[in-house]
Amino acid sequence: MTLLLSTGEPAGIGPDISLALAADPSVRLPALIALGDAEVLDERARRLGLTLTLERVESPQQVEGAHRPGHLPVWHFSVRDRVEPGVLSTGNAASVLEMLGAATDLCRASPNRHALVTAPVHKGVINDAGVPFTGHTEFLADRAGVPRTVMLLAAGRLRVALATTHLPLAEVSDALTPESLTSTVTLLREGLVERFGLQRPRILVCGLNPHAGEDGHLGREEIDVITPTLARLRDSGVDGLVGPLPADTAFTPRALADADAVLAMYHDQGLGPLKAVGFGEAVNVTLGLPFVRTSVDHGTALDIAGTGAAEHASLLSALLLASELVMR
Repeated sequence: MTLLLSTGEPAGIGPDISLALAADPSVRLPALIALGDAEVLDERARRLGLTLTLERVESPQQVEGAHRPGHLPVWHFSVRDRVEPGVLSTGNAASVLEMLGAATDLCRASPNRHALVTAPVHKGVINDAGVPFTGHTEFLADRAGVPRTVMLLAAGRLRVALATTHLPLAEVSDALTPESLTSTVTLLREGLVERFGLQRPRILVCGLNPHAGEDGHLGREEIDVITPTLARLRDSGVDGLVGPLPADTAFTPRALADADAVLAMYHDQGLGPLKAVGFGEAVNVTLGLPFVRTSVDHGTALDIAGTGAAEHASLLSALLLASELVMR
């Protein structure tokens, strides 16, 4: 098995954490290959004072054996513009998308041999380059040819999935339809069973509104969409669904005690609580793809790129979980 590590936005901390992890003598991983510009990675390693050998390879097939600390094979994807840590350039967006596309194609071709682990990209600079881009999750789904995926973040036993992802808050209500929610619950349950080995997962489903709508006084999405959709799923034989629950109590220790996952209706409703307890060690998992993909739980952190202040704990967690999911 080979873990493909996309180093993300070259001006961000993706190269920093990738190199720091590869140099860490305590890290034990399967075969590992980084995707990025080899010259950029070499310059960043020198800037950070890291001692490691970068080996430029033409394809992952050249990488054999378990990862050796201090040694990092690099699948080279050239940037167009010179990279300065913390300074974005639209000219390098194409390189970021090229390496993501190549990694996706390889993982699709051999999902039992490869997994994709992604360092953060910068959505804004990709859009400024003229490419509509809402995030890794949506890009990978389109490239893999799947109609829908589910974003799930895991921090220890706490797993939080999202019914909607990178949308303005004003658009969330319209995006919550019986069809979309049915698809999300189905993919989430399948992922918990097939990827995480949970045979009868118990899923807490949040409402959209405060107090889960309070019988329609604080919004009707629970009455019109969420409750009837969950009822239809239960009638069709899907067990383990609890809710809709008020989101402010769904994340209490008592509620989570016997839950396998929480389904939040929008991005910050779910990821705020999760990152409050697991930031820096949480892992983003994309369910619904025909291969394993995990990612870090943080952004590009342009302000500390190249300074040595970035931590690689979340990246290590993402690599370890990817390895575990492929083996399962």
